[in-house]
Amino acid sequence: MSRIGKKPVAIPSGVTATIEAGQLSVKGPKGTLALQLRDEISYTLEGEGISVKPANATKQARAFWGMQRTLVQNLITGVTEGFTKKLLITGVGYRAAAQGKNLKLQLGYSHDVDYAIPEGIEIKTPDNTTVEISGIDKQKVGQVAAEIRRWRKPEPYKGKGIKYDGEFIFRKEGKKK
Repeated sequence: MSRIGKKPVAIPSGVTATIEAGQLSVKGPKGTLALQLRDEISYTLEGEGISVKPANATKQARAFWGMQRTLVQNLITGVTEGFTKKLLITGVGYRAAAQGKNLKLQLGYSHDVDYAIPEGIEIKTPDNTTVEISGIDKQKVGQVAAEIRRWRKPEPYKGKGIKYDGEFIFRKEGKKK
């Protein structure tokens, strides 16, 4: 039994949700998001929010129950507040700069890395070692952060590379004589 799935998702004021043609659309102050609905789950719009329940008693329906409720919650959070991921760049000469629709990264390669910013994502660089990625779609924000981090993952000896804010890098001791 899903503990998360039992609670209905509250719809704040200023947000409208509609279910039609197997798709849940949520419109809020930051934009509009949509979710393709699963057949194993029944979604009902009530006065206080959206309730998510398994349509039948199969194992697959129970498996999708909590995840689908969380996806609905992410839609509502995205159109009201949005999502943000922060990346920290560590290393001598490593830096980043947002230039229009591109993010220019200098990561110790012989060339600069130009990352094209996708539609619906906003990237800011408050200083040259911090990258803030924000948007209304949680999955897209996380994917962009992972793609940027993939260029230079943090290494365990000196800690150089791109890491998430708050991420712990397990450090190793170097060779001994």
